[in-house]
Amino acid sequence: MIMLDREFFTEYGEASQYEIQEVVGKGSYGVVASAIDTHTGERVAIKKMNNIFEHVSDATRILREIKLLRLLKHPDIVQIKHIMLPPSPREFKDIYVVFELMESDLHQVIKLNDDLTPEHHQFFLYQLLRALKYIHTGNVFHRDLKPKNILANADCKLKLCDFGLARVSFSNAPSAIFWTYTPAIDIWSIGCIFAELLTGKPLFPGKNVVHQLELITDLLGTPSAESIARIGNEKARKYLSSMRKKQPIPFSKKFPDLDRSALRILKRLLAFDAKDRPSAEEIRFSKMIALADPYFDGLADKEEEPSRKPISKLEFEFERRKLTGDDVRDLIYREILEYHPEMLKEYLRGTDQTHFVYPSGVDRFKEQFAYLEEGDGASGKNSPHHRKHATSLPRERICTADETDYALKRNASSLSRATVQSPPKSEATEELQSANRNAVAVQTSSTKPKCGARTLLKSDSICASTCVGLIGNDRQVHAL
Repeated sequence: MIMLDREFFTEYGEASQYEIQEVVGKGSYGVVASAIDTHTGERVAIKKMNNIFEHVSDATRILREIKLLRLLKHPDIVQIKHIMLPPSPREFKDIYVVFELMESDLHQVIKLNDDLTPEHHQFFLYQLLRALKYIHTGNVFHRDLKPKNILANADCKLKLCDFGLARVSFSNAPSAIFWTYTPAIDIWSIGCIFAELLTGKPLFPGKNVVHQLELITDLLGTPSAESIARIGNEKARKYLSSMRKKQPIPFSKKFPDLDRSALRILKRLLAFDAKDRPSAEEIRFSKMIALADPYFDGLADKEEEPSRKPISKLEFEFERRKLTGDDVRDLIYREILEYHPEMLKEYLRGTDQTHFVYPSGVDRFKEQFAYLEEGDGASGKNSPHHRKHATSLPRERICTADETDYALKRNASSLSRATVQSPPKSEATEELQSANRNAVAVQTSSTKPKCGARTLLKSDSICASTCVGLIGNDRQVHAL
């Protein structure tokens, strides 16, 4: 691990709050470093995004993502804790975003764990659908759900990330290839992810659109004339109508080791026709709410799972017009000010002088990241898009009901606290706090007995509120 001299943080301002430790990821977007929040002792991830205005489309995606993550506050969605204030509102090119730190992602979990149990499968699927219920009730859908976009900890906690991206991937539904995105696309993606958890490999690894549809219809059979008629794109209808007729493969044959309840929900998630898929959110007249499926008996309570009020269209008015680079820079700067309440007041009063009266930590961060990248790059570590901590899941024994109660009592005081620069309390924050009141703090590494992934069993002592929780600041590796 590369450590930095504490003299880097002698300047007053934001930089003194974060003690950067090491590079944990690199990619085309920039660099991610782990750090300690010196105000709380919490481990965080600081993501430096380089030259974000080089392409307006990329900058718009970043704007969309940071705005959504501010508005969506849920235990199963990664949180932005802070965004560093640029030294100048009209000249900055990079941004530094502080996230909660996660150990790995679901892609690495699947890759490194070939002995995931039915209990893992059930708990993972529960968390994903729980997150979808929340975002879908807010009229938001992810559009790019795949294992690499789902962060994970060794205690089996999952969190959705990478909002604002919209592209076709292995888990894109057939209707999305040709037509508009809907919340049903996310349900399809979750079905594909669930199947990948079961088999250890992508379900439909199509090389192109035609190959993708061939693989889908190989398993599901050719769609009915009614299903084809509901596809809006004429070329899509013609292509599917001209396909040779295929019979579906029974899911029990494709997934012979899967129990009946898991087979049933997987088949519903992967229905070719979007109207036949369950909904994550509570839509009137929906044939089935996914979390109400018997597969989650003893784990989920569809009435108690958090939902969100629809997000105002005014928040995304920028999507309706053509933006220049300067337009997006102004909008991103305005979004950054949400994490700097005093500066936001000045900005709204029309007397914005933040770059004169408030010392920015960005210049210091540039030095530190350059130092880290130079040292880490020489060792050849951290290839693009690979997170450094690809942690295997623990293999501990099951906690009894008494032990679960003991863990709750020991950790009731260790729920996560907001950082000093967090935005002022909002409706979204209140929703997150309400959701977390139903969550039990996960046991810390110093607490005995230790409860790991294998404790996540469907039993009378385990329910939704005791399986999903926030990890306190006293844990050695803090949850993302």
